[in-house]
Amino acid sequence: MGVVGVGSGPARVREQFLRGGTVEGAVRSPILSSWQRSQELGLSPDACDLPYRPDIDLEGRLVSAARPVLDRLEARFAGMNMNVALADGHGAVLQRRFGSPAMARQLAAIQSVPGFVFAEQFAGTNGIGLALAERQLINVYGAEHFAERAQTNACSAIPVRDPLSGRIEGILCFGYPLADAEADAELNLLIRRAAGAIERRLLKQSSARERALLQAYLDARQRRAPAGGTGADGQPAGLGARGLDRRDETILKEQAAGLISAAQRAAVDVWLPGGRQVTLLSHPVTSPSGVEGVAIEAVFAPGQRLAVPVDAKAPGGPAQQPGAPTDRPPRSPDVVTGRPVTTARTPGTTGDATGREPGGLIMVGEPEVGRYAVAARRRLELLSEASTRIGTTLDVAGTARELAEMAVPRLADYVTIDLSPTVLRGEEPSDPRTGLHRTVVHGFRADCPFYPAGERVELRSTTPQLRALADGQPVLEPELSSAAGWIAQNPEHARSILDHGVHSLVAVPLLARGIALGVASFYRSRDPAPYGDDDRSLALELATRAAICIDNARRYTREHAMVLALQRSLLPHSFPEQNAVEVAHRYMPAASGVGGDWFDVIPLSSARVALVVGDVVGHGLHAAATMGRLRTAARNFAELDLAPDELLTHLDNLVGRLDRDEGFEDASAGGTGIIGATCLYAIYDPTSQQCVMARAGHPPPALVAPDGSVTFPDLPAGPPLGLGGLPFETAAFHLPEGSQLVLYTDGLVADRRRDLDTALDQLGRVLARPNRAPEDTCDAVCHSVVPLHPTDDIALLVARTHALPPGRIATWELPADPSRVRDIRAAVTRRLSEWGLDEVVHATQLLLSELVTNAIRYGSGPIQVRLLHDRTLTCEVADTSSTAPHLRRAATTDEGGRGLFLVAQLAQTWGTRYTAEGKVIWAECALDATSGRSDAAESYLHDIPAI
Repeated sequence: MGVVGVGSGPARVREQFLRGGTVEGAVRSPILSSWQRSQELGLSPDACDLPYRPDIDLEGRLVSAARPVLDRLEARFAGMNMNVALADGHGAVLQRRFGSPAMARQLAAIQSVPGFVFAEQFAGTNGIGLALAERQLINVYGAEHFAERAQTNACSAIPVRDPLSGRIEGILCFGYPLADAEADAELNLLIRRAAGAIERRLLKQSSARERALLQAYLDARQRRAPAGGTGADGQPAGLGARGLDRRDETILKEQAAGLISAAQRAAVDVWLPGGRQVTLLSHPVTSPSGVEGVAIEAVFAPGQRLAVPVDAKAPGGPAQQPGAPTDRPPRSPDVVTGRPVTTARTPGTTGDATGREPGGLIMVGEPEVGRYAVAARRRLELLSEASTRIGTTLDVAGTARELAEMAVPRLADYVTIDLSPTVLRGEEPSDPRTGLHRTVVHGFRADCPFYPAGERVELRSTTPQLRALADGQPVLEPELSSAAGWIAQNPEHARSILDHGVHSLVAVPLLARGIALGVASFYRSRDPAPYGDDDRSLALELATRAAICIDNARRYTREHAMVLALQRSLLPHSFPEQNAVEVAHRYMPAASGVGGDWFDVIPLSSARVALVVGDVVGHGLHAAATMGRLRTAARNFAELDLAPDELLTHLDNLVGRLDRDEGFEDASAGGTGIIGATCLYAIYDPTSQQCVMARAGHPPPALVAPDGSVTFPDLPAGPPLGLGGLPFETAAFHLPEGSQLVLYTDGLVADRRRDLDTALDQLGRVLARPNRAPEDTCDAVCHSVVPLHPTDDIALLVARTHALPPGRIATWELPADPSRVRDIRAAVTRRLSEWGLDEVVHATQLLLSELVTNAIRYGSGPIQVRLLHDRTLTCEVADTSSTAPHLRRAATTDEGGRGLFLVAQLAQTWGTRYTAEGKVIWAECALDATSGRSDAAESYLHDIPAI
């Protein structure tokens, strides 16, 4: 399917979405999320059948509060094509009002009759359903509706909340023609005001219990207030002139809730931001009907001022159960105690004996309600903090420790976490009941009386931990002293734990995606109250969140190990034997993932060697696999004896093809594709001690002279591989024997915690030491330059150069004259005898005869013959022609065509290398196997019939 552009209309975007196309960025996020949910529910755009509920309460609390507001809206929209709907908290429409009465007769029943449910699971994307799902003001325009029948309409919808509990009581929705959508700003303001008016009317419907308790407090304060202590309206004088902002109110309300839960007379000093001090006074209040509560008043130091009055909170209705959930979003300051409250202002007094001035009522509530409120708020705070503090790393043991540190001391005094050993290795979890590994022991004091971390834990099936794993549910042991199964595990150890004051336990299985990873145990010692059901629920919630993070870390560990194994398998484990350079290398994966760094040492013809270091952009399996392909390609291109700039050009073309052929498909499937790579390629010739190199967006190498001086050569950077069309440049440097060439990837010097120039200076200082072995250089660099926790892979290659002695090099110049072939054969024979290679004289004479004859016959210009005595004997014949020889097998009737075939039989390997002056045909003979090759060639010559 195609991708919809940013400029596409909503109807086209919706059509593309329904066909399965990609529309991210072309439609608002809430709308797209609702579309996706609607599809997952199996809804059909042209057949969204809405359920009808005849049992809705058309005269309930919400309708009663909203009726005057709806009347005003109906009058406001008189004569307009507007539709005002009020739905309950389940999306069932309770009231319909129309600006024009004729609209009700023209619309279908589902749009005009109360009782139809517009929740998202039935109607798809629409104003009422989306406002319920998003819990905020929502606008939906035309084609953004999921149902076909709503395509010509627009709507604005907003939740109506109970101001006391914060629970969504209903939805207020404005519907209007799509052509009138320009009035959005005005309508949004109007619907906010209307919803606020309904919420204020809901507040006035507080129960008699709530009002009675608050009124008892107000009456008592009014009787004690002296003349002039209140305003004309009976409210506290000067309260609006005090200086509390929302943050100050929140601090005071939190302290007040704690005082209410304590149910004691108290005076507590509270310090507000800015060094201001407020004293909270608590005293009991009893309503005429016998409702007992606690009132919290604020007393301010002289001169402090309030900007806004503080809400007074009054309880009402049945007591809230411990841990009962609330629909109030955490960001709302309206509910502190978790109980219904009533806003009020309190008569003030002229001051007290200390000169402090009364500020007014902060909160009124019942002690039990206050206790539940404080506990509920702390639980919410703990869960909220856990969502940010657990799972900050992708380390299994580290994530488990974060869970323990999160629980101590607010939920537990000691925490132990036991995981399956396979989880710690990143493998698929096995049955943890067959063996657990003590991963974390953490407590409020260091001498935790538990099995230490790092040991294997064998638990009996009667222990709470294994029962929790077997049932998949948390197990609560409120009194450990009577927990027979726990004590039976190790009676002596159990007595030691009880002696430390530990008395209660909650064991929770760590379940992720239905698989048990291990078990977490929460112990209590300092709080004399045993764990209860609320604590068990909280422990389960914490453990569930942590288990997902632990499983994510396990999966990452497994993938990291697989990618690292692939990466190491693709890197060279050893290098071919050669005499040009002495090498040492290091590879260090990143702390957070494996990348695509690689290095290689490739022997070339004529005793030369190629050094290559590269870095594929990105991390993970894709980068490692791409690295392997590029390394293989680089070796293959090196076999062609290409110059550094030509080789990088071929790699650049390859990366471009990979990006075009595979990158688009990967990106459309959610993958990363191939972005590019950097590379540095160098060729060192021990006969001339010249190093020719080129780089493609890669850091320059470091050259360490024999005396220890360090330089970073000014090597043309070149573009990274994959950009295409841009040239690469080479540079040549003379490296005296004993010099070190240090190649590395950018992970060594590029780190966000330090400057690049600083890192290069540090690298230069570490390398500035003469006559150091490459292995020692690698160790020094790793110890002093590598970051403690590298964010990127690091590949390091150190090569100390050697020179081929001049006495092992023989060179002759001769004109293109066939008569000179005999002379060169004689000269070669003498030189080989000097080198003690008499056993290869015959084979070398045959090789050179064929190569020189071909150069004279098919080449041009002066001819140069060179012999190199290294690990092998290399024979070179150079001429000024660029014509490449071609190997073929001649038929028995052919008069020629057997020369290169003979060369291939005599030589271990042979090839052609192009130079700026022409070409070089070279052949290498193994010094320990040449005689066998020579005999095979002689046999081949004897088998050729005479022409």
